[in-house]
Amino acid sequence: MNARNRIIVFFFGTLWLLLAGQCFADVILPDVDQKFVSVQEINPSRDAGFVVGDKLQRTMILTVKKPYELIKESLPIVGYEHRYRGQVSGIELSAISVKEDQQSQQAVYTIQLEYQVFKTGRVTKPAILRGEIVKIRQAGNTQVRQFRMPSFNFRISPLSVYGEVNLKNELSPYIPPLQLRADKEWMLLKGAAALLGLCLLALLYILGARAWLPYMGGAFAKAYRQVNRLPEDPQGLQQAITAVHQALHQVAGHSVFANGISRFTSEQPAFAPASSEIERFFALSHQVYFDPNTPLTLDLPNKQGLKRFCRHMRDCERGLRPEVRA
Repeated sequence: MNARNRIIVFFFGTLWLLLAGQCFADVILPDVDQKFVSVQEINPSRDAGFVVGDKLQRTMILTVKKPYELIKESLPIVGYEHRYRGQVSGIELSAISVKEDQQSQQAVYTIQLEYQVFKTGRVTKPAILRGEIVKIRQAGNTQVRQFRMPSFNFRISPLSVYGEVNLKNELSPYIPPLQLRADKEWMLLKGAAALLGLCLLALLYILGARAWLPYMGGAFAKAYRQVNRLPEDPQGLQQAITAVHQALHQVAGHSVFANGISRFTSEQPAFAPASSEIERFFALSHQVYFDPNTPLTLDLPNKQGLKRFCRHMRDCERGLRPEVRA
């Protein structure tokens, strides 16, 4: 065979190989019946904000019913780079693992896939993990069918902003609007409001002269209100002293005199801090009723002094443990 014939044979042989390869490459296998194969996909929790170098993990739980079985050799290979519209997508399969669970009527394959992004750009661009195609065959039959897994759409972001950015046009539809949450601040505000309410209630309980709360309508609370309404004159002073005596008798349950102060404080220990004031009150009462011509030299000479004494006794009555007053 001369050189010309060898060239012709080589040319036609090469052409035949190219055409044969193209024909085999374009062979599309029939899809398997959906009643024999099902898939459950577990995708990444987000579908935007990925940059170059990020990894995306997917889990495909493939269930193949008998008599079909998965051709494991058809699973994607590590290092395989996806293509999008005929162009290299810049997304590569970096790891794959398969767990097989053979059951009586079916086989369950848990396929864990890990992809890595090797693409970046000036602006955010859409990307896709195209559905992997696996081969399925029937046991004892040479006919092979295919099954396409679902795809996953996401967006790849640039590492840095280039030039001016119009936020209205660049906002990703895959990301919900940013919401500022103030749950912690609201909890602190509610706690502060509750604490303030308790403080105001305690202040009302300590300083209040009304009978709105428990123990606020005691004998000395009533005596305090009576003394507060009396005039500033000798007659008003006598009426105030009478009101205090009535409160002492009501609390003790019997008549209380100057020589019975110790008995009163022992029976009513809450009033023990005010024993010295009780003694001065009885001294004032004796001087007002039985020695009116003698000038008053005690520290309870008027209605204001009696009001302070009643308030002190009211605090003892409410269990507030007032300080001892000399």
